[in-house]
Amino acid sequence: MANHHAHAVLPDEPEKATLEGKNKVLGFWLFLGGETVLFGSLFATFIALRDQANGGPTSQSLFDMNLVAVATLLLLTSSMTSVMATLALHKKDLKKIQLWLTITVLLGLGFLALEIYEFVHYVNEGLKMSTSAFSSAFYTLVGFHGAHVAFGISWIILLQVSATKKGLTVVTAPKFYLACLYWHFIDVVWVFIFTVVYLMGMIGGKVG
Repeated sequence: MANHHAHAVLPDEPEKATLEGKNKVLGFWLFLGGETVLFGSLFATFIALRDQANGGPTSQSLFDMNLVAVATLLLLTSSMTSVMATLALHKKDLKKIQLWLTITVLLGLGFLALEIYEFVHYVNEGLKMSTSAFSSAFYTLVGFHGAHVAFGISWIILLQVSATKKGLTVVTAPKFYLACLYWHFIDVVWVFIFTVVYLMGMIGGKVG
């Protein structure tokens, strides 16, 4: 019944159906702009410090590209499932939204599990936060992104719980839309991390 009711009352693009919804979307884009600047600073710091291993382990000796590739595949797949959730939102199909977001959360949890495993492995190999400028910059950048993934997962789960009580309305629709937008943002950031931290790190080692 709730689904049929949503079809009857919700307009197209329900996330922008009200002035409040439009303002939330605009405000969130501004927030993402600030986040972009913050990540940009972390990237710049990492690039400046990535060769300063201080005699400790380097990216070339540590990085497991197979593990990183699997983690990347999980996160990129989760980006696609969040797209499917957004499409379901425009079709006002709450069940499909919840299905695709549940898959997104599971993929995100898989990514986090691999990242935690990766960090523990690196620490056991001697790369601690205080080992070198490289290690500090690496853990700060990649860990900061991981924290964003964890936040995104928590946000989506809370939305899922809330939606079971409130349904899909012009009030809840913008929240789903922004959560998906946020998820796309952290996926894009990971593509840059994969390129700048891991690929350039390995290529740098081969060139050197």
